[in-house]
Amino acid sequence: MMLFKLPDEPIPMLSTAPSPSLHDAEKLGVLPRELYFGLLSHGGTHSPAPESCHADALEFLRQQLEACAADPDPFPTDIDQLAEWIVQGSLQTGQRYQQYLQDRQDGAPRRYFSSKAHALNFIKSVAPTKMVDGSWLYGLIRRWKDPGFSALIDIYLEELGDGQEEDNHVAIYRKLIHAYGCEQWRTLDDEYFIQGATQLALSVHADQFLPEVIGFNLAYEQLPLHLLITAAELNELNIDPYYFTLHITIDNALSGHAVKSVDALRELLPHFAHQQDFMQRVIHGAKLNNAGLGSVGIIESFRLEDELIEIFRQKATIGQFMHHHHCRIAGRNLREWLSDGSQMPSLLQALQEHGWINRHQDPKNSRFWKLIDGGQGQMFGVFSPYEKQVLYDWIAGDALEHLPKRERLGEPWRIQKRQAKRQQAAGAGGPSSNIIRLAQPAPVPEIDEQHLFNQQLASLKDKEALMQFLGAWMSPALHHHPVGLAATRMFKAQWLG
Repeated sequence: MMLFKLPDEPIPMLSTAPSPSLHDAEKLGVLPRELYFGLLSHGGTHSPAPESCHADALEFLRQQLEACAADPDPFPTDIDQLAEWIVQGSLQTGQRYQQYLQDRQDGAPRRYFSSKAHALNFIKSVAPTKMVDGSWLYGLIRRWKDPGFSALIDIYLEELGDGQEEDNHVAIYRKLIHAYGCEQWRTLDDEYFIQGATQLALSVHADQFLPEVIGFNLAYEQLPLHLLITAAELNELNIDPYYFTLHITIDNALSGHAVKSVDALRELLPHFAHQQDFMQRVIHGAKLNNAGLGSVGIIESFRLEDELIEIFRQKATIGQFMHHHHCRIAGRNLREWLSDGSQMPSLLQALQEHGWINRHQDPKNSRFWKLIDGGQGQMFGVFSPYEKQVLYDWIAGDALEHLPKRERLGEPWRIQKRQAKRQQAAGAGGPSSNIIRLAQPAPVPEIDEQHLFNQQLASLKDKEALMQFLGAWMSPALHHHPVGLAATRMFKAQWLG
């Protein structure tokens, strides 16, 4: 049997010295959000990521491995115990979920989401991670000729929906955030991008960090309790849970991604001479799942009024120029109020004291709500659907759960989905929004992508070049685009053929 050399590890053995905090990242020159979009804005054969971006990704991985070093080992180092560990972990998760369901049946409130706004905030806040779903495996597709990587490549293709848009995980999540007006995730703080940036960094350094990629994938594909509870409570709040229920089914311990991950490790481990060192690095990679804010931490950090104040602060940057000087509240015109974002808490208080907002009542009783709700409101379209939900839930306050379900939660998500399909068929647009996006490189028009793809495809003469070319269009930046989906279908056909 041929033994391979363990991939070179440029990182010194993990020390016990304090690791740099997020606030120190700027000193090191690697900011998570900047790195995230730097890696994600490049892809395909026409736009490779610059060397500086790769260097930043390497430094960022060093930081994250160091930061997670002291975390407990997530699974046994003996590969023969792994399969049973996964099954037992899934059984324990299932038992805890059944207890959760029993608690709810006995009258316990939702464990995670206090309101629909809270749930939508979660969807927005985890978007930086979900919009690069599966990316950590991208760097392995160049090993398509090696049978030892078949299971991992198969997982990546399934993350890409095998080239079908309706099954592509990123495409599914993109539709989810669009349906509920949560598209303003790009302006989130750096800490929300740490996990996504980690996954993208692994994608561009997969050869150098092969054990870490395998370990990360193995840990990521386990079924956590929070995923089951999230799906249940989203459904309860009239939010489509499909993205989350999909991950419940495909990550199962008997036939899904979890067992495929073990098979991949079992297949590859014997090919490396220093198996103990390899397994230790697999463990280090698994710990990278703890990088950044986790789902439960994001859920627990939500504060409804703080979110509303931040929304008002964002609106004020432009809104201060959109009001006439005669619009006055508490003796001050709105331009004065909105000229300083720090005044938003005082503005909310003034709106209440002067009868514009009646807290802890049906929002329909508040004059301010009438300004933004419905096509006749003078501020119609100023707030996105997500932002309106935050305002609605805050105004309703203690009365929220007593209001009619349809009014506080909207149409059931299945009806919303059918309506969206009819609108799409009729050529109608999505939810109204005044979202201002961060300046980013202009996307390549679809027709130009297709033309470039076809032109380059026609010039390829052998399978090796073809697979390399198709793989470039399956990058985290491109695989959910129409051409990327087509490339994925062709890649799979050639790989299996």
